[in-house]
Amino acid sequence: MRGIILAGGSGTRLYPVCLSTNKHLLPIYNKPMIYYPLSILMLSGIREVLLISTPKDIERFKEVLADGSQLGMKISYAVQEKPRGLAEALTIGCDFIDDEGVCLILGDNIFFGHGLSQLLEDTVRDVRGKGGAYVFASYVPDPERYGVVEFDSSGRAVSVEEKPKKPRSNWAVTGLYFYDKNCAEIAKNVKPSHRGELEITSVNEEYLKKGSLNVRALGRGFAWFDAGTHASFLEASEFIATIEMRTGLMVGCIEEIAYNRGWISKEQILKLSEHLRKTEYGRYLVRSADEEP
Repeated sequence: MRGIILAGGSGTRLYPVCLSTNKHLLPIYNKPMIYYPLSILMLSGIREVLLISTPKDIERFKEVLADGSQLGMKISYAVQEKPRGLAEALTIGCDFIDDEGVCLILGDNIFFGHGLSQLLEDTVRDVRGKGGAYVFASYVPDPERYGVVEFDSSGRAVSVEEKPKKPRSNWAVTGLYFYDKNCAEIAKNVKPSHRGELEITSVNEEYLKKGSLNVRALGRGFAWFDAGTHASFLEASEFIATIEMRTGLMVGCIEEIAYNRGWISKEQILKLSEHLRKTEYGRYLVRSADEEP
């Protein structure tokens, strides 16, 4: 399975912070925001990633992540000329997805929880084995801001609706989607919504009609942040800071994940930390290298 990170948009919800830079390059506590969705793909076992961003920002992402070889990965890039909706990421990445299936994650989404790696790996395995689509739902107090999933009494998803005025539940679909190889073809047939966007909810609805949309609810042991507003941006930063200071372990440290998965060697992670020795991040990489992956 391959991974796509959609890191485009105009950042209007974070105005005026994003006047000079893409929001996904802003720091969530001690790392660029883009590290967190990339780490989710890595924890899923995904090593081939396509990052989609705006024409003016794509070179900045290349400066930050390069071609991914330093992480034992392959990262390529594509441009979304205008923010025409999340589903467009699947058509832009059509050739990249090929017959592999894909995990699409939004660049401002942050996930944390015990057992998250296993959940992600299990989902990749299920898509490979059974096909269909797998999405995750999180209970929120303001569901009208999101795509909303409605469950029946047995816990089966019966409807999904984009930013409803009268939500049928408080379960929001998070910005993490696992699809089989059919997703790009489905996305090609999506019509613009009343908002003028190609909605990812329309893709999910098509899978639901076919009886192949699987929704996994994130319970109390998980945290999800859509860090696209000033309040949620601050909340996510404070959460990451608290977890890291309490545990001494970093969240979204992509070099550590690559090392622990055996994608890079001890010598490689130490080399990555050489110019960072005066920073806590660099010292953390050195400590990681001294532990068994």
